[in-house]
Amino acid sequence: MTTSSPLPPADRDAAATWVARMDDPATWSAADEAALQAWLAADPRRHGLLLQVQAAWELPGAVTPPAAPEAVDSAPGDDAIEPANDRGAWARRGVLGGLVAAGIAGAAATRLVLANGAQYVTRLGEIRRVPLDDGSVMTINSDTALKVNLGRHAREVELAQGEAWFEVAKDAQRPFVVASGPVRAQAIGTAFSVRKREEGVEILVTEGVVETWSAADATQRLRVVAGERAMVNARALVHYQASETAPVDRALAWRNGMIDLNGTTLREAADEFNRYNQRQIVIADPEVAAEQFDGLFRIGDPDGFAQTLKATLAVKIDVSDPRTIRIERAAETGF
Repeated sequence: MTTSSPLPPADRDAAATWVARMDDPATWSAADEAALQAWLAADPRRHGLLLQVQAAWELPGAVTPPAAPEAVDSAPGDDAIEPANDRGAWARRGVLGGLVAAGIAGAAATRLVLANGAQYVTRLGEIRRVPLDDGSVMTINSDTALKVNLGRHAREVELAQGEAWFEVAKDAQRPFVVASGPVRAQAIGTAFSVRKREEGVEILVTEGVVETWSAADATQRLRVVAGERAMVNARALVHYQASETAPVDRALAWRNGMIDLNGTTLREAADEFNRYNQRQIVIADPEVAAEQFDGLFRIGDPDGFAQTLKATLAVKIDVSDPRTIRIERAAETGF
């Protein structure tokens, strides 16, 4: 068994600098994007490192990464950047030292510049934090495709599949609207997520207020406030839940590379892990699938989740097929 050598400290510093640059959309340029892609391409391990730093940056209480240098002529490498902040102080603050172990393959979403906006596509297991030119920030979940058009009179996002969380910069003259099929969600100085599901579009609000409706009947509108969620389809409101902010934050734990299960059925838990991993979890027994479970897991660790189930429930794990993790009820033993 071979193991890869750890990345040098200079790479961690460079990743922190890239996060600082991306956090300031006013200065992020096409040259920055090209330099970032070149830096990532030089070592595949840097994809995961960048994602980890982004995840840590999202954690409450995270401090500002080192200031980005002015020059962007070349990609930062082992010797290209000396951060403005002291490296020891940066590590002592616990941001790089306490990175979230997301276990996600890749950190740079594909970005296609179109005549009427920009399209972003993330692969399975890939999460990306993207600053927009208006000061808003998107955090795009695994296996997601969306298009952004920041016009003179409106800011529009079209979510074709997947999920994204939006921190919306206030601009009364340009409404920020996310569309997924016929469902619309308009931010009113807020932070919220939109996820396209089979049964409709799920909207979770973490800050402020969101107004949602279906294009089929724009007169019927619902206001969703922080801590609430709504499920809307083409015809009507499917489900609405008013709750504390914490459950909404649990549902958005993926922003930090985690899955937070809180009374979740194993069927739903398996679906969540399968959103991020090539190796799929299969719950073979309907009764087992209906069992409820609590716990916090890394999104890239379906094996760890399965082993936890084995240790706490009467189930057995079959990993003979490298493509699946099969979970079924353990055979009863008689005495």
